Amino acid sequence: MNSGDYKKYVWQQPQWPNWTFDSTRLSTLLSKVNLERGRLLGSMQALGFKLSEDASLKVLTSEIVKSSEIEGEKLNPEAVRSSIARRLGLSDLNAVQSDKNTDGVVEMVLDATLKHQAPLSEARLFGWHAALFPTGYSGMHKINVAAYRTHVEGPMQVVSGGIGREKVHYEAPPADVLQNQMADFLKWLNADPDCDPVLKSGLAHLWFVTLHPFEDGNGRVGRAVCDLTLSRADDSSQRFYSLSAQMMKERNDYYSALEQAQKGDLDATAWLEWFLGCLLRAVLSANEEIKGTLYLASLSQRAKGGSLNPRQMQMMNMLMHGFEGKLTTGKWAALAKCSTDTALRDIEALVELGAFNVMGTSRRDSYYAPNWIQSKSLRYP
Repeated sequence: MNSGDYKKYVWQQPQWPNWTFDSTRLSTLLSKVNLERGRLLGSMQALGFKLSEDASLKVLTSEIVKSSEIEGEKLNPEAVRSSIARRLGLSDLNAVQSDKNTDGVVEMVLDATLKHQAPLSEARLFGWHAALFPTGYSGMHKINVAAYRTHVEGPMQVVSGGIGREKVHYEAPPADVLQNQMADFLKWLNADPDCDPVLKSGLAHLWFVTLHPFEDGNGRVGRAVCDLTLSRADDSSQRFYSLSAQMMKERNDYYSALEQAQKGDLDATAWLEWFLGCLLRAVLSANEEIKGTLYLASLSQRAKGGSLNPRQMQMMNMLMHGFEGKLTTGKWAALAKCSTDTALRDIEALVELGAFNVMGTSRRDSYYAPNWIQSKSLRYP
């Protein structure tokens, strides 16, 4: 092959966009993903309506916050939660005001999940993009909103590094082919799956971000496409695991896997292997969250008055998610913003419920050890 025949990106291949993958190589991992998704959905049913609703609200909040964080945009989690709750008609005791940028991202993700069975049309996709950029600006820059990018700004490139040290990681197809190529993508997306629906979700994300159809927001819209296709795979409008949260944890690997898949031939096996692994870790993490939720629900039911107080709920959630060091009444008081006497009463009530063991040889050096094992995987009594 001479240099003139060299094709650097997948969309330059003559077979584009006919992705291929090795089903045999993916089968074991795919089976694990589907098994754990089934377990998670079964656990959600065991939670009951109210806890299931609360869990879904928490996951949606995480999905929206982390999808934006991947792109370097920080959203207020409480504002996101309040915006979701208002749109779903849920009560939110700690409601805070949200701005139009937050509301726009929430509207996009809720449309993707709640209306996942509806076809994803060009008009709907443009609506998502308009919601994502309600002012018509991305930061200080005016962008073309609710329309595909044009050739005016030159080639669409994914670049890192400072001025004079730029590294081009990827260059998307030229703007003049987007109309037809996006039509092909949407036709495929809305057709009956020709493979496992989870694999279709992974391919959908890869294909969309490879086309990179908008001036900005392609990653967030691409992950909304993932939300839609995974909701179709789960046959549920509720989200019980956050793929974006896991992608944020593995951000460098996520970008690396995409970059490798967008270069060379159209074999998407390696990308799908990474995608399935990331999804599996997201589902396993959600399963641990459900165990924690069930454990806290059990404690609440046995507590005086039928529930833990807000300080106890706050601290128990903190303790089950990476609290380090020994728990003392002083630390509890500082973190829960209460007096040491109040902290002692809170803790003693939990000791009585079996949530903590009293450790130490005297009152002066006593501390409290959780009566569950904290490791890479939480286990509850």
